Parts: sequence; structure tokens; C-alpha cells
Amino acid sequence: MSIHARRERERADRERLIVSAARELAEAEGWEAVTTRRLAERVEYSQPVLYSHFKGKDAIVAAVAVEGFADLAAEMRAARTSTRSPRRALANVAAAYVAFAEHRPALYDAMFNQAVSLPFATAEAPQALQAGFDELRQVVRPFAANDDEDLLAEVLWSGLHGLVSLTRGGRLPRQEHDRRLALLLGRLGAPQAPTASRV
Repeated sequence: MSIHARRERERADRERLIVSAARELAEAEGWEAVTTRRLAERVEYSQPVLYSHFKGKDAIVAAVAVEGFADLAAEMRAARTSTRSPRRALANVAAAYVAFAEHRPALYDAMFNQAVSLPFATAEAPQALQAGFDELRQVVRPFAANDDEDLLAEVLWSGLHGLVSLTRGGRLPRQEHDRRLALLLGRLGAPQAPTASRV
């Protein structure tokens, strides 16, 4: 292995270590506890070394978010492909999304609630973001009929995110979560009659 290749591998290893430490600290204590000083202590590198990899905390949170989108995409893909039934796949993906948000609250916050400089809904979006949205697109495709499947995927995403956020924030009673989710999925997965024209 060349010196350059070894240095690149070591650099990538350090970046993974920093991102992993940020995820662990955020899950344990919340994002307010994640500072470059505390991360430097945890990974046993100086703050200047951290800044040689990331411009600051926001860049670290963005890297954590990208990892989170990759994880979420993989979990939704496994849920979607576990059945041949379109309705069951829709329910499985929704359940995987909700479980992800519930079991990894700080990671979910990095992805959707923290201010990050990631481009969404553009060709410049990181591959992990595109992969996550593609899973939503694929699971709604059988129900799109006359609707644009991208818009229907956005409605599913919005509905899931809204239910997760409002329930976690105590705005909606948790005991009705399953009924709300079933209602959302029932509407999205309802058969649509073809229409001759759109207004």
C-alpha cells in the first residue's frame, strides 16, 4: 500500500471515529452536549485535527445525518422487499420508519430537525438521501395511479414525519399512534379510479 493510500485510509478512519463519537454522545446526552471540545476528548485528537476533517459542529451533524439516511434507506429497503404485497410493503416501510425514529431519536433529529447544509430534493443531494427517498417512491408506486409518485412519496414522508414528531413532542397522545398510522396508510393505499382529465 502506498503512503498516500495509507494516509487516505487513516483519514477516513478518523472521520468515521469522529462521526461515531458524535452519534454516541448525541444519543446519550442530546445534540447540545456535542461540542468539538468534547468530541476531541472522546476520540483523543486535538480540536485542530477535528477541524482538519470538519469545518465545525454543523459539518459533523451533516455527516451524521448522511449516515442516518443510509441506515434508514437500508432498513426501509429490507422492509419493502420482505413481502410481495404492495399494501404489506407500505405498512412495513412505515413501521420501519417509525421504529427508526423511536429507537434513534438523536440520529433522527440530526437528519430532520437540526440545521444542516445538505441539499434536499435536488440532484446534488448525497446518494444516501436519494436512496432513502427512492424507497418511499418505490413503496408508493403501486398506488400512484394518476398521481405523481414523487408527490405521493412526499406526502407519505410528510405524514410519517408529522406523526413521529407530534407524538414524540407530546402533541398527539401515543396510545392512538397505531390508529393514526393505519388511517394514513389506508388513505395512501386506497385504490384510485382513473380519471380522464386532471384539473
